[in-house]
Amino acid sequence: MNSTHEAHGAEGTRDAALRGPAVWALVLTSVAGFMAALDNLVVTTALPAIRKDLGGALEDLEWTVNAYTLTFAVLLMFGAALGDRFGRRRLFMAGLAVFTGASAAAALSPGIDELIAARAVQGVGAAIMMPLTLTLLTAAVPAARRGMALGIFSAVSGLAVASGPLVGGTLTEHISWQWIFWLNVPIGLALIPLARLKLAESTAPNARLDVPGTLLISGGLFGIVYALVNANADGWTSASVLTGLIAGAALVGAFVVHGFRNANPMLPMRLFQNRGFLGINMASLLMYLGMFGSVFLLSQFLQGVAGYSPTQAGVRMLPWTAMPLVVAPIAGILSDRIGGRPVVATGLALQALGLGWFAMILSADVSYAAQLPALILSGIGMGLYFAPASSILMSTVSPADQGKASGANNALREVGGALGVAVLASVFSAQGGYESPQAFTDGTVPALWIGAAGVAVAAAFALMVPGKRSLTTPAPVASGNTAANTAGNAAGNGSGAGYAASAKVSATG
Repeated sequence: MNSTHEAHGAEGTRDAALRGPAVWALVLTSVAGFMAALDNLVVTTALPAIRKDLGGALEDLEWTVNAYTLTFAVLLMFGAALGDRFGRRRLFMAGLAVFTGASAAAALSPGIDELIAARAVQGVGAAIMMPLTLTLLTAAVPAARRGMALGIFSAVSGLAVASGPLVGGTLTEHISWQWIFWLNVPIGLALIPLARLKLAESTAPNARLDVPGTLLISGGLFGIVYALVNANADGWTSASVLTGLIAGAALVGAFVVHGFRNANPMLPMRLFQNRGFLGINMASLLMYLGMFGSVFLLSQFLQGVAGYSPTQAGVRMLPWTAMPLVVAPIAGILSDRIGGRPVVATGLALQALGLGWFAMILSADVSYAAQLPALILSGIGMGLYFAPASSILMSTVSPADQGKASGANNALREVGGALGVAVLASVFSAQGGYESPQAFTDGTVPALWIGAAGVAVAAAFALMVPGKRSLTTPAPVASGNTAANTAGNAAGNGSGAGYAASAKVSATG
């Protein structure tokens, strides 16, 4: 009897010991994830104020968004490997410090060029910090509570994405646009010492850094995006644009070859030989291309043409950006019953329909009531896509490849966002401009048609995913061993995968 009581007492002591570190890990990683996720969309409703204050052409506004998403995309898997190699807590703190310092630099920027540079450094900090949040959380939380912890983490990140335009608009209108960046500084300064005190250090001794792969994909994507952003200003046949396109494409091609030939590449290209993996990744890239490019233009349309204040514009974006918080749980239940493929394909089709609706009804004097159905359709489509996408991805690869597969998927999402802003803004500037409300509308409408077409093609790619009977969900990957297991999962929350709480719990916990 006494031994039984002693055993229960020992269990209670261990449980109490675990509870404190687990709660601290959840709080610290969730707040860090919230900051990085918020910065993906918080700047969109501040763009008109930034343009008015700092000046700059359309391509400068594009870079204020793309400088962050592009550096984040190409460095996130490298950041995870750095944490494995040199210490996850140490690199998490370093990433926080870089992100916080770059936020202060962005707020203090005297010109648009300085702001773009600060945003790029912010992306570097987020790429180091974000992949390690889920690694640290998974290691600190007991297996029995891991599902709940991951659900809370994902919900917080999803809330950041949903509230990004509203937070950005409110701060811009009632204080100044600089405060969308100042907001990060006190939070970051508080998190760094707490992380040092409350998080346990860990490494993966056999971790390898793919420096050549990182350099190839970073240079290649930068060249392509640079060319797309500057094409209308410099001319499609200018030396700088042609050099960017040709050199960028060559470097991306070399990255693909590297992925086939290297023994331990950051992205094994053999994964794309799987039809389901190829389909869901192409669908993700094109989804973000259409969505991010459209949000970039529509958030400015609501202020510059429709005449709403930044706060009013942020509120009016909520039927789109916040709808997935309502729809994602329903989508998760549906995907369990009928499979993820029809749910994702339907969601992408609705997103395409919503963007097409915008393109049809948009005019210089369009009412918000006329826009509301398009916003709701787009929001429902996003929610249906996000929840099953992660679990579909995990079902297309073996347990050993789940980490790299997830990292690749979330990197492609960020790349899609950067390309979306570049492509749709290029169409916008070719067909219209900022000269008048009518000119802005004339440029936005064809850009939205391109965005709608891209998401429609994404729906077709989603149909490449095998049906429910053909997919077998792999056994969960052992948690806490390498950041490769969690790099993409954590990073994806920065751009919308936070809505997929149920999918991540089922795939990871």
